[in-house]
Amino acid sequence: MIIAHRGAKGMAPENTLTAFRLGLTQGCEGIELDIHLTADEEIVVCHDMTLDRTTNGKGLIVEKSLSEIKTFDAGHWFDEEFKGETVPTLDEVFDLVPDNIMINVEVKYAYEGRIERKLVEFLRRRNRLSNVIVSSFDHKCVRRIKQMESEAKIGLLYQTALLDPTAYARSFDVEVYSLHPYFQMLDSEDVLKATESGLYVYPYTANEVKDLLKLTDFGVTGIITDFPGKLKALLQDRESL
Repeated sequence: MIIAHRGAKGMAPENTLTAFRLGLTQGCEGIELDIHLTADEEIVVCHDMTLDRTTNGKGLIVEKSLSEIKTFDAGHWFDEEFKGETVPTLDEVFDLVPDNIMINVEVKYAYEGRIERKLVEFLRRRNRLSNVIVSSFDHKCVRRIKQMESEAKIGLLYQTALLDPTAYARSFDVEVYSLHPYFQMLDSEDVLKATESGLYVYPYTANEVKDLLKLTDFGVTGIITDFPGKLKALLQDRESL
């Protein structure tokens, strides 16, 4: 599966509607995005807790209302042609992305558990539980989400060389759907053991041809990449051989 990391992040400002639209145009089968809560408890799509790096605004997202956040430019920093892009709400992204495209929602921060409740309510309202994976480096957070909603699919993000990722996932008292390792922490044995156990494996964030090819050879379920078009072309070339 070709998964566009924060949209086609390598070619458009990350986590914007334009980046997600470009990923879809380039043939991605899934998109990965990050969420935070605003002061008025709206879910917005942004990687950082602050607006400083990816907009012309400043400060913590959680301390600003959605209407204020919408006044900031989230595209000009990347290139002049993207001037006028705004920080999207999760609703806006779900409106854009067709139901047949998987969405990987990464929870960056739990906000004392408030984001878990809001996200579960959102996924129920949008009727998208079957094609959404909720992942996080905060494994207690995704465990709580699974406890709240049995149909939720949860994924474990990690960037360390775990001794046995499959055993770790199976040690949970709730069902873990997928593993999301940093791609350099992965080997073929980990992938084989995980997939044979029924786990899906979505490494992040591989962009170089040699790494994309290696991960494909490992038999991963999907690859999270900044360049979905590159991965699409690579897979098409392989199929034609």
